[in-house]
Amino acid sequence: MAEFAATAGVLALLFAAVLQLAVVQHVRATAVDCAGEGARYGALAGSSAQLGVQRTRELLAASLSARYAQDVTAAVVDAGGAPVMEVRVRAPLPVLGLLGPGRVLQVRGHAALEGPA
Repeated sequence: MAEFAATAGVLALLFAAVLQLAVVQHVRATAVDCAGEGARYGALAGSSAQLGVQRTRELLAASLSARYAQDVTAAVVDAGGAPVMEVRVRAPLPVLGLLGPGRVLQVRGHAALEGPA
């Protein structure tokens, strides 16, 4: 009986740790996807960096929470001699469920700027 209690406690902690790691990976993957989509939207001909930021914020708020969409920036940067749109997202790192310290997770999305054909 005592072995079961000790083993069950360790297994419960291990399960909680694996579950939390899955939440962290989900949040990171979703933030990367939203940043990439915002960069692609901002890189379209006739679009702007501000529209890319707005699109990224909308996607983050819809898929995770508005808390994750607070610190989003975009700029045109040089990547190997070609101009690309870069969207950066700084978001909370989920430590307990979706709660955690702010602006710890940093991800970027890139997209080549559309030019005249």
